[in-house]
Amino acid sequence: MSLQKKIMDKIKEAMKAKDTVALQSLRAVKSEILLAQTKSGATMDLTEDEELKLLQRLVKQRKDSAAVYKEQGREDLAAPELEQVEIIAQFLPEQLSEDDIKKVVTELINKVGATSMKDMGKVMGMASKQLAGKADGKTISAIVKQLLS
Repeated sequence: MSLQKKIMDKIKEAMKAKDTVALQSLRAVKSEILLAQTKSGATMDLTEDEELKLLQRLVKQRKDSAAVYKEQGREDLAAPELEQVEIIAQFLPEQLSEDDIKKVVTELINKVGATSMKDMGKVMGMASKQLAGKADGKTISAIVKQLLS
């Protein structure tokens, strides 16, 4: 089942349950999918990889917004953003734990032969490809920095 079909089914469920936060989140995802499908040069159906990137971008946007709201002391605005993150994250593959990410990054560092921060770009490139959809780029970056310094 395509992502768009899953989203439509969840929208119907949210409407029946009168879950406004879920409905808002799912409509945002649907909107992004439609925008991606209609932008110039795009094919009608998104690939699984494109869908994954789209969902990750939406989750990241909401996490960033929630962080800004918390910085400003606006918990009332941060809470709905975090709820939306949980709803959108349902469609992402399960995220790896920090320990699992460390294992993968350590293997990559050994494989590349990286010894200093100069090699961070090589390690990050390979790690980002290998962990695409399974880990946040910010987390990967922090772990790579920690292991290389």
